[in-house]
Amino acid sequence: MRPELRVLVVEDESSTRQEMAALLEDMPEVSEVLVAPNGATAVRLLGTRTIDAAFLDILMPGLDGMDVARVLTVMSDPPSIVFVTASEAHAVEAFGIGAVDYLLKPIRPERLAEAVGRIAQLRNPSGHSSPAEDLHVVQIDTGRRTVFVKRDDVQFVEAQGDYVRLHTADGTHLIRLSLSYLEEVWAAAGFVRVHRGFLIAIPWVRDLRVTSSSGLVAGTPAGDVPVSRRHGRHLRSRLLEAAKRDQLGRSATARPSGTAKEQP
Repeated sequence: MRPELRVLVVEDESSTRQEMAALLEDMPEVSEVLVAPNGATAVRLLGTRTIDAAFLDILMPGLDGMDVARVLTVMSDPPSIVFVTASEAHAVEAFGIGAVDYLLKPIRPERLAEAVGRIAQLRNPSGHSSPAEDLHVVQIDTGRRTVFVKRDDVQFVEAQGDYVRLHTADGTHLIRLSLSYLEEVWAAAGFVRVHRGFLIAIPWVRDLRVTSSSGLVAGTPAGDVPVSRRHGRHLRSRLLEAAKRDQLGRSATARPSGTAKEQP
């Protein structure tokens, strides 16, 4: 594979910064690694260099990773963002900004390689197969067994820290992927963001209703999904379009698995 990615590591801990840079330099997808010890230095670098991906430590003095990410998102051609932190506390906010991945310290080389591979695939989707085709069936290894979950069986997706939970008629499945990544690769299959922590499959939606506890929710056979005010109008539009095309009304033979709780 010809190396193409120019990446930036923003990390205030010297040892972690050096370790990440060394790991990234050895990856076949990466052509250049830039480093910055703080957010201010990173922003100055961004004014002079074009990068494809930024690995951002969240907790830093001065401009933190979230601040730098907000600068990146307003660029005309923003790089892919991966947050690196020791805590899961900021996961929902990170994916709300549009992060491709969320890595927990200490960084495991295989997780870093997974994030880089995901970025390379997203930024160069013209290979032999698209990300969406690769995830038509999701393989989940639980240690003792391997489960294969069809994308079309997934009714909604819930962000849970460094993972997402896939909700189907037969139960739920936890897999280490980001919500933003699935939003990107499953968009063509009818998955839309309805909340900062949830995606829903349009064909599985039965109704929209207002509840006293969660506000607006979208009902699916697998449970109710909270819909934020920001995403409500878009969801109604997509449902109307799907109804006109007779693309609503998938049924599930299993009993509902419960009600999804809104993320804080």
